[in-house]
Amino acid sequence: MELRVTQAHYEPIEQRPIEIVERKGLGHPDTICDSVAEELSRELCCYYLSQFGQVLHHNVDKALLVGGRTEVGFGGGVILEPMRLILSGRATSQVDSKYVPVGALAIKAAREWLRANLPDLPDEGVIVDYHIKPGSAELINVVEGNTEVPLANDTSLGVSHAPLSETERLVLEAERVVREVGRVGADVKIMALRHDHQVELTIAAALVASRTPNVEAYEAARAEIVERVSALSEIITGRRIIPCVNCADQPEKESYYLTVTGTSAEHGDDGQVGRGNRINGLITPFRPMSMEAVAGKNPVSHIGKIYNRMAEIIANRIVELVPGAEVACYMLSQIGKPINDPMIVHIEVAGVEAGAVSGTATEVVEEVLSRWREIQEEFVRGGCRVA
Repeated sequence: MELRVTQAHYEPIEQRPIEIVERKGLGHPDTICDSVAEELSRELCCYYLSQFGQVLHHNVDKALLVGGRTEVGFGGGVILEPMRLILSGRATSQVDSKYVPVGALAIKAAREWLRANLPDLPDEGVIVDYHIKPGSAELINVVEGNTEVPLANDTSLGVSHAPLSETERLVLEAERVVREVGRVGADVKIMALRHDHQVELTIAAALVASRTPNVEAYEAARAEIVERVSALSEIITGRRIIPCVNCADQPEKESYYLTVTGTSAEHGDDGQVGRGNRINGLITPFRPMSMEAVAGKNPVSHIGKIYNRMAEIIANRIVELVPGAEVACYMLSQIGKPINDPMIVHIEVAGVEAGAVSGTATEVVEEVLSRWREIQEEFVRGGCRVA
């Protein structure tokens, strides 16, 4: 393994004049796809472990949510055409003469996640379909080989940064307080634009029509969202906050962000794995970030999953140990090589001199790489966010 610690050629994020941060909430179509794909991976992992004693090859990191059609107004609405959730990818479906019920596991994983997290979406509001095929023999041999340390089944990279900026923390926490408003559904999207010491928050909150009887109730919900987000901002940042809720509303045309099911996917807003939040729950174009889709990949050997989590742990641990440091961690694998032996780990440092981080970085990287089993188990039990 090569480890490099270098000085960043940019200012720490809080000192830059502009910052943009986004979060697609739990009920956003892209987040739904990520979450269900990950739930299917976990379902497969648990089945493989119970039946065969090990996690077998799978990558179910492809999913598409095709939007439906509804008719909605204050007080309620109807579903005219259901959404369609299509799960795809590769998974071991047979070991010797024993078949794995991949299709049944896919339906089970999707339905259980949808019922638990989208309470306003009835079963008939979404059709769940799957097209999951067996994996290639080459990759199966890599994943299920008899090596002590799993071998990377892809040449890929993981990227993360720490600490979160005030704007990032605000966006991450704001979804929770918005959803505490009783009329708001699961689909909340937040975009922040920071100009120096001012943060403009654009908040899209899907209100549930059955809980919103009239325009007065709608406006009261919008006002409560502003109040809750403003109170949260006072805890997190001293910057001026300018929130705008459901900015596309056109009262003169009686057009409001109302939904039957609490998600924009009910009426034509589609979703796809990998288009949403990174593993830290955010989309941060002013920070280094991976374009890899973490959700649905196997947690044993797919570096696109494992290294993103390791990079997150490494970056957070270094900034805990070196006050004032801002860290970006890049990890690159090579297919067929042990997952605890990356081609390179690159630590980029701002806020302090790189030399102040080098010794700490070496210890932290070695310690995190040694915890590969623990990180795999964390994914299997659902203890790690992927979106």
